[in-house]
Amino acid sequence: MLLISVSLAVAAIPEALPALITIALAKGARRLVKLNALIRKLPAVESLGSVTYICSDKTGTLTMNRMKVVDVWDATQSIGLINKLTPFYAALSLNHDVKIEKDRKKTGDPTEIALLEFAIKKTSLDTYLKVVADFPRVEEVPFDSTRKCMSTIHIFNDQFLVLIKGATESVTALLEQNNKIEKITALSDTWATNGLRVTALGYKVIDRLPETISATTIEYDFNFAGLVGMMDPAREEVKQAIQDCKTAGIKSVMITGDHPATAAVIARQLGILQEHEQVITGRELREMTPEKLNNCIEHISVYARVSPEQKLTIVKVLQSKKHFVAMTGDGVNDAPALKAADIGVAMGIMGTDVSKEASRMILLDDNFATIVKAVREGRRIYDNIRKFVKYILTCNMAEILTIFMAPLLGLPIPLLPIHILWINLVTDGLPGLALAEEKAEKDIMKRPPRKTDESLFAGGTSYHILSVGMLMAAVTIGVQVFALEQNYHWQTMVFTVLSLSQLGHVLAIRSEKEFLYQQGIFTNIRLLSSVLFTFLLQMLVIYIPAANEILKTEPLSAEELAICMLASAVVFHAVELEKRLKIMWTKVVR
Repeated sequence: MLLISVSLAVAAIPEALPALITIALAKGARRLVKLNALIRKLPAVESLGSVTYICSDKTGTLTMNRMKVVDVWDATQSIGLINKLTPFYAALSLNHDVKIEKDRKKTGDPTEIALLEFAIKKTSLDTYLKVVADFPRVEEVPFDSTRKCMSTIHIFNDQFLVLIKGATESVTALLEQNNKIEKITALSDTWATNGLRVTALGYKVIDRLPETISATTIEYDFNFAGLVGMMDPAREEVKQAIQDCKTAGIKSVMITGDHPATAAVIARQLGILQEHEQVITGRELREMTPEKLNNCIEHISVYARVSPEQKLTIVKVLQSKKHFVAMTGDGVNDAPALKAADIGVAMGIMGTDVSKEASRMILLDDNFATIVKAVREGRRIYDNIRKFVKYILTCNMAEILTIFMAPLLGLPIPLLPIHILWINLVTDGLPGLALAEEKAEKDIMKRPPRKTDESLFAGGTSYHILSVGMLMAAVTIGVQVFALEQNYHWQTMVFTVLSLSQLGHVLAIRSEKEFLYQQGIFTNIRLLSSVLFTFLLQMLVIYIPAANEILKTEPLSAEELAICMLASAVVFHAVELEKRLKIMWTKVVR
């Protein structure tokens, strides 16, 4: 009874399972880094397979973030600047945070770099450097996503030149009443409809500065300086990635601060927005009641002029409808949305430290297609975790049933505790770990996302564990009965059959749909090597005298070993037959 209880205790505990799962997740995180996706929190590797919504920024993620000025409107005349430079070009030259290194390399926001390069090209580098030197910046009101504009203040003779740059509607709202706002808005809308990202510029000259510099005290009564239209082409690989998302049951959503028309053009190019769908603006989003937003949110694909606070609202509403949301962000204000999302995705190139700290994954290349690659890898990792959970628990079930049922049938104790320990440490561990290297199933991105509350034992896994575990135990006990009748080395044969049956089992469960010959036995060299190595170790403990003493085994004759090999093959062919029956049943149901 003591031997039985100890053997059952050893057989019942899958001691290798926690280590295998952790190693599988760590290996997955390492592979994702090679795909330019840095995982900050290890459970996110497995969670990626559940994503149903990917809410992404436009600039730099869906587009190449290579801004190029393609159209301008300079609505100003010289007001005494260097070389008759107009306020329009002064704003382009001075209203930015771009740094020019000694080698003339420019660092900063891509939009501002594009504006500055255009200004230098139209004037000259010498003119730019003289403007910066003669009109030094004394104060600024930095850009923020709520105001959607940025102001800088420069010394201008005995006065101060105030320059503003931002979204058209933000700048026009701050203009003097005598400016032609309707004409400005109409041209901006036309450019945006053609897919251009439009930036408006304004200026004014003041005699003295207010005591406190803020948006309230400085941003009013500007003169209109002009418009700049920039093109940021869509990434070529993103269109296919979005199509892959649709096939995989994942909805792609664009969330941008750009003009609705610009967002619509890019979204249609990429296949995010369909012809009959409309773009929802931040203003429309604010006017929606919670009930209306809850009812229509699953039918919205593009949000424009959206604030970071509204990103958080979108995440929470989608989660309330049981969606698993991946949300991208790069700014400080994006941190709450990234934190609330199931998978917060920060930008590795343009992202702030705050956004990266709040995220669970960082895109090292700021590319939407990388998110899709990460989702595919996440699904593969989860599939492989299920495979070795299925493998280990099936083997443990077989060990428990063998040890428990044999005495009830009047048979001797089939295995000693050291036999079970050997099987669990060697036969379970090495092949189980190699399963983590298994390639993705061919249809991995053609099936819907896994439900977040789905059990690890769903999809017939629990049935497989019970049925194959019972079969493995039945074969093992059958060999024990036969060996006892033939006066063979029955305990060593039972030990060998159970070990080799598990090796056949691990080869059969590499895929749930494809047979081993379809996959190719050499497509997972590590698994094949671990199976061969484990088989060699099993032979060594049978035929080396020193191992016989330690593990209480005896050398088997050629006949006994052949019987063990044949009996062990039963499990492999039974699992392959199970696949055939599943395929036939699926066709009948369809």
